[in-house]
Amino acid sequence: MVEDIVIRATSAGDLPAIDALLAASYPVLLKPDYKPSTLVTCLPLITRARPDLLRCGSYYMAEGDDGRALAAGGWTHGAPQGGVGPRDVGHIRHVVTRPDATRRGLARAILQRSFAAARASGVRWMMCQSTRTAEPFYTALGFQRRGEIDILLRPGISFPAVEMIRAL
Repeated sequence: MVEDIVIRATSAGDLPAIDALLAASYPVLLKPDYKPSTLVTCLPLITRARPDLLRCGSYYMAEGDDGRALAAGGWTHGAPQGGVGPRDVGHIRHVVTRPDATRRGLARAILQRSFAAARASGVRWMMCQSTRTAEPFYTALGFQRRGEIDILLRPGISFPAVEMIRAL
């Protein structure tokens, strides 16, 4: 039986589903590319959904016919760590796929929807702060590596990532 997938914008009510998705995915998928010490300190901070992101209208969830969140992600004009940037630059935000739902095109479909919405709002460049694990995925979508970065999660806790960019 083929599962029907719906991709829809999230709302504040999706917080438990996105929290569960992040908690199920990141510990499994990031393990091959990060030291255990990094995961122990960072996972509690990166496996929590951001309520403001869920309400922004440009964060999406791929949902199975059973209502289970299979993947999520989106974009915003604002950068992940805040601040105001050029209006022609958008930022990919908190993309995640359940380990048992990878390689089905769900994250790609979410990002294609994000690219279309960003283009319609005047965005010409899309940036992302990729995990090391997801760098090949973003490269396949046309992103180019700008360099390694450390994302400050809290004072004294940073997460190694890769900054990437692509033209829309």
